[in-house]
Formats: sequence, structure tokens, C-alpha cells
Amino acid sequence: MREVTIAAVVFAGAGLGGVARHLVNRAVPLAISMHFPLSTMLVNVTGSIAMGLLAGWFAFRGEASGQTLRLFLTTGVLGGFTTFSAFSLDAALLWQRGASAMTLAYVLGTVLASLIGVFVGLAVMRALA
Repeated sequence: MREVTIAAVVFAGAGLGGVARHLVNRAVPLAISMHFPLSTMLVNVTGSIAMGLLAGWFAFRGEASGQTLRLFLTTGVLGGFTTFSAFSLDAALLWQRGASAMTLAYVLGTVLASLIGVFVGLAVMRALA
């Protein structure tokens, strides 16, 4: 029964994360981003920062929070919010349109900024611990 409860918690979190992602996509229309998949990049970078903050919190301060909350927020909410599958599709579509420089900027920018985001989040929580 515990696994069913945990699965339901992750499911609920993923739904919230998916809705949040949809709202970001609506807030950053493709026309504003000059046909660059900015909303996906923003989701992946902010999601990575949030993942670093949450991982840092649970590692350094959240021992009393429990595994259920951790799974709800990280696997559920952030798993539903960030999607590297959309990132991969956007990169492939840019490449297929012949925008090789934009593809390179998108891929490197997203990956590097996301990695930096996790390190920054971890550092912030380490400093607060």
C-alpha cells in the first residue's frame, strides 16, 4: 500500500509540474523568442536551479521532511516541469531547419546553464545549512 501512496504523490506532483510548464510556454510565446525555444530552455534552467535548491535542502536541512515530500517535489513536480525530451525535439527541429549555429547555442546554453543552476542551488543550500 505504501508504494501506491508514493506513486499517487509523485503523480500529483507531476501534474502540477506539467501545468506549471504549460503556463511558462504560454507566457513566453515563440514569437517573442524569435523562433528560439526559449520557454523550454527557461524551464530546464529554472528547473535545474530548483532541483539544486531542493536537493541541497533535503541533503543539508530537510531530514525531518521525509521521503514522500522529496519524491513529490523532485520526481513529481520538477519531473513534470522539466523535460529534456522537449529539449531534444527542439534541438532536432532547429538542426533540421538548417539553424546549426542556433542549435549549438541552444544545446550548449541549456546544458551549461542547467548544470551551473544545480551547482548554484547546492551551494546556496550548503551555505544556509
